[in-house]
Amino acid sequence: RTLQEDRRHLLERYRFVDVARKVVGVGSVGTRAYVVLLEGRDEDDPLFLQVKEAGPSVLEGHVPSSNHEHHGHRVVAGQRLMQAASDIFLGWLRGREGRDFYWRQLRDMKGSAQLERLSPDELALYATLCGWALARAHARSGDRVQIAGYLGKSERFDGAIADFAQAYADQTERDHAALCAAVKSGRVPADAGT
Repeated sequence: RTLQEDRRHLLERYRFVDVARKVVGVGSVGTRAYVVLLEGRDEDDPLFLQVKEAGPSVLEGHVPSSNHEHHGHRVVAGQRLMQAASDIFLGWLRGREGRDFYWRQLRDMKGSAQLERLSPDELALYATLCGWALARAHARSGDRVQIAGYLGKSERFDGAIADFAQAYADQTERDHAALCAAVKSGRVPADAGT
């Protein structure tokens, strides 16, 4: 019911086969996540959906209330707003126990550039592409005219972001060194393999 009619029609061609709990990454620890296997005309026509629990936003106590009463709907609306092309099956539901979820096709195709293998020119190009992707998402979700007016034509904002990034990297290195020292002294327990 949360999909556009044409996408709902396509999804209705599939039938439920099985579901399994999915182990999720650090940012989703403590939330429920599942992989759902659907089948189309036969077993050679599978469709895998990822269903993830959507809890309250970490911003809820600090900003005005969301227009969405359903946390899954809030997540889907945000993804549709920021992504140039969202998953065609992106939708939401409320479970039997009152938990909110959202779903999308399961595509475990995460990848990243091997930064240590990039030349300085390739690294600069990679950083430029990442910056453009982030800027595009912000331009889709914010008032691009207001953002452009706020930033102006100088390079002051660029310099401030570069300074922040450098300071953040330096702090991360200090934090890691402090953690290593705490592990070495025995104040923080850790496995040798981690």
